[in-house]
Amino acid sequence: MIPAWLEAGFWGFIASSALLIGALLGWFIRFPPKAVAYVMAFGSGILVAALSFELVGEALAQASVLWIAGGFMGGALVFSLVNHRLNSPGVKHRKRSHTQQPAAENTGVAIAAGTLLDGIPESIAIGLLVASGGKLSLATIAAIFISNIPEALSSTAGMRRAGRSGWFMLRLWGGIAFCSGVFAILGAVFFGAAPLQVKALITCVAAGGIFAMVVETMIPEAFAETHEMSGLIAALGFVVAVALQALEA
Repeated sequence: MIPAWLEAGFWGFIASSALLIGALLGWFIRFPPKAVAYVMAFGSGILVAALSFELVGEALAQASVLWIAGGFMGGALVFSLVNHRLNSPGVKHRKRSHTQQPAAENTGVAIAAGTLLDGIPESIAIGLLVASGGKLSLATIAAIFISNIPEALSSTAGMRRAGRSGWFMLRLWGGIAFCSGVFAILGAVFFGAAPLQVKALITCVAAGGIFAMVVETMIPEAFAETHEMSGLIAALGFVVAVALQALEA
């Protein structure tokens, strides 16, 4: 039998491996910004649905509404504060393909830090679900996977124009995918055996962080290119996630 921490690390890495796929697409194919924005809007919708039903929905059966609300708002607050501190010109639009700084001004550290910040709550949530014996649904993995593709795709396209090498991209996105697997392991090891209320709290902290990430980084970048269509595409992503949940029920 596979240890829970190893399974958590595996799924955390699999969900984040989409960064490598997105990087390859962004390096070899010149996608128009609007196409990237459509994928990002779709990923926003499916991610919001997954955290609503899979994370917060499960936590409602384990803790009180006040406990859940406090955890959710706490996670959103932490993400927003850290994201605010990271909002230098090199990271503020990390998901947009045409706003990267020249290579001399942008070492990629800001991009890596911002992307890792985006992935931490997702990875911890995966670790918690696996370690607690909960059902790690296809919708959750698909939501995280899909949301990672446009991020790496757009950032890679921008950094390629800024003069960064393919080897630099491989190390950047591969390292972040590896770290995501590590954070999933940490979520399983440190919180997997916790009481139900504590698990619910940590799950909602992660959900709050994911929600803040979607609103502060994914939706604005999608809207910048697709405008009013971003709502329709995000709604489609939400409906797809709901359908996946229904099929697994």
